[in-house]
Amino acid sequence: MTIAEEPGRTRTPGLSWYDLVLEDERPVPDHLRARSPYTARTQYVPVERYTSRAWHEAERRYLWRRVWQMACREEHLPEVGSYVVYDIAGDSYLVVRSRDGEIRAYVNACLHRGRALKDYDGRCSEFRCSFHGFTWKLDGTLRHMPGAREFPDVEADREAWRLPEARVGTWGGFVFINPDPDCEPLEQFLGTLPEHFALWDFEHRYLQAHVAKKVRCNWKVAQEAFDEGLHLGATHPQSAPYVGDGNSAVDVYGNYARQISPSGTPIDDMPVDPSERDILARMLDVREGEELPIPFSQRTTARDSMARAGRERWRQVLGEEAEEISDGELLDHWNYALFPNLHPWGGYNRIVYRFRPHGDRHDECIFEVMFLTPYRGERPPPAPITWLDFEDSWTRATELQTLALVMEQDTFNMEAVQRGLQTTRRPHTITSDFQEDVISWRHDLLTEWVEKPAAEEGR
Repeated sequence: MTIAEEPGRTRTPGLSWYDLVLEDERPVPDHLRARSPYTARTQYVPVERYTSRAWHEAERRYLWRRVWQMACREEHLPEVGSYVVYDIAGDSYLVVRSRDGEIRAYVNACLHRGRALKDYDGRCSEFRCSFHGFTWKLDGTLRHMPGAREFPDVEADREAWRLPEARVGTWGGFVFINPDPDCEPLEQFLGTLPEHFALWDFEHRYLQAHVAKKVRCNWKVAQEAFDEGLHLGATHPQSAPYVGDGNSAVDVYGNYARQISPSGTPIDDMPVDPSERDILARMLDVREGEELPIPFSQRTTARDSMARAGRERWRQVLGEEAEEISDGELLDHWNYALFPNLHPWGGYNRIVYRFRPHGDRHDECIFEVMFLTPYRGERPPPAPITWLDFEDSWTRATELQTLALVMEQDTFNMEAVQRGLQTTRRPHTITSDFQEDVISWRHDLLTEWVEKPAAEEGR
């Protein structure tokens, strides 16, 4: 049964990704092709979730202080004392490699008068407050306080003056924290996500590029620009001949979901049917009259040709293991979304996105793009972060190469969406039946994490 035939579902007609990849020279393995459809509980998203300060405050309390969230990569903490300052929705945490080699996370605030203990990432042997000199060891215990006799309550119970700690977990080289001491283990939260990524080996990659841009929109507005392929024809017209939107796969697996847009096939409403050679030329950005840089014959397809070329590139890193990679893993856009705000791309792709509020603003966000690249031998050091301000173009981040132009197109819409949401007279936005299911899924989870607990506490 195809998706279009599935009872109760309305979907753009055409060959679905699940069936399309069966026609490849090397089809996608069954476990990656298995479907996990989603039935949205609501397709009407309240506008206040993007525009309301009260909703932002509820997210801070019931989401960001209770959910597992990616704070950094393990490679950011290579040595004892290496630490990262992780900020989220007005809160701040110190993620550090302690002396026993374990990774710990502390609330970034002095317990004396509240000054942030650290302002920037770095390495230290202790956490010393720059205001009065209160000092904590890397294990969070109090080491020193000035004028100790004047703090008899502290001296009487030094154990109570440990730095408040968040829980820490790791997966795929990512470091996650959860401020809720009673939270479920990270392994339980991730579910079957590690099984999907097992062959893609995120542990043995390095951070080749890391770019963060400030954008004047809610963090969910920015994130939702990457939850569906429906926008491809209007926002990315250059990709219309070779990235199919109506052919997409959409699957939901508890706390994570995925949306896969296939390459080598045009969008649904192209005015003319491009030839396979035309599709390949667009994929390679070949101009009219120029020769194709990779082998192609009329007996093959654009997908076949690009898969073979991609397999040769990966052979340089994976050796003969590259022969086992399916065409779809090399070609297609595997956009996984881990609730609430992390997008590690699957398949043999380097892209990772993260979205979070800018400071404590509900109408501004930080949109991060990372390249996680396989390596041989010793792991290269992680790339320093490149910061782009509100007015800066993505093209300033030359390390993103051609992806910078795509990011520029996507960001062009984000601030306009925020302005529209703030002026619309409609109380809700609406999501489509199939292609925007990832948006519906996330808002269904936000209802469970934020709306219901807030309502219960209000009662």
